[in-house]
Amino acid sequence: MTYGINAKSFANKDASITIKETAIQFGTTPQSNDTLASPADLFLSAFAACILKNVQRFSVLMKFEYTSADITVQGVRLDKPPRMDQIDYQLIIDTTDKNLNGNLLKKNIEKFGTIYNTVRLSCDINGTVTTKA
Repeated sequence: MTYGINAKSFANKDASITIKETAIQFGTTPQSNDTLASPADLFLSAFAACILKNVQRFSVLMKFEYTSADITVQGVRLDKPPRMDQIDYQLIIDTTDKNLNGNLLKKNIEKFGTIYNTVRLSCDINGTVTTKA
């Protein structure tokens, strides 16, 4: 499988990424620090999207139903060298289905998530998977 995107910026302006039929604006100037996503925010968003995609995927394979999945992700950035050092996430699955094995879902996300496994090579990841009715 291969993937491709296009990103563009102009001097002293912010930037955008085009992915298939989706355009995402992101900040590259100090003026947009508080209003637009930063590259680090997009990185954490890709991580969260990977986990949510796998919740959907494994709901079919593990035969459980859910109403929604909500994930909160926080990253700790180091300055020297500049990189993400740690990612913490909390995944909450809204379900009343007794077939959901949260521990097995977490193991599957950790084993089969493309972005998850790429990130895991460069920083620590700590996460929890819980359910609510």
